[in-house]
Amino acid sequence: MTPEPAADRDPGLQPERTRLAWRRTTLSGTVVAVLAAKTALHGGASPAAVTAGALCCVLWLCFLRIAHRRIRHLASTNRPSSLGPPYATAAALCTVAMAVCGAVLVF
Repeated sequence: MTPEPAADRDPGLQPERTRLAWRRTTLSGTVVAVLAAKTALHGGASPAAVTAGALCCVLWLCFLRIAHRRIRHLASTNRPSSLGPPYATAAALCTVAMAVCGAVLVF
C-alpha cells in the first residue's frame, strides 16, 4: 500500500493574523517613537535626550520598513515563506535598541 500524497496545507486565517500582529507591533512602535520624541523635547532638551529621541525615531523607521515588507509578502501569497534570519535579527535589534533609547530618556 502506497502512502497518499500530502494534501496542500490550508493556512486558514493564519497569514491574516500574522499581518495583523505586524500591524499592531508597528502601531505600538509608533507610540513609543512619539513618546520618546515628546520626552526628549519636553522641558530642557539636552543634547543626549535629543540624540536618544532621534535615534528612537530612526529605529522606528527601520522597523516600519521591515514590517511593511513582511506585511506585503504575507498579503501577496497564500503560502508565505518564513521571515529570513537577517530580517528577524534586524527587527529584534531595532526593538531592543528602541527599549534602550527609551531607558536613556527616562533616566
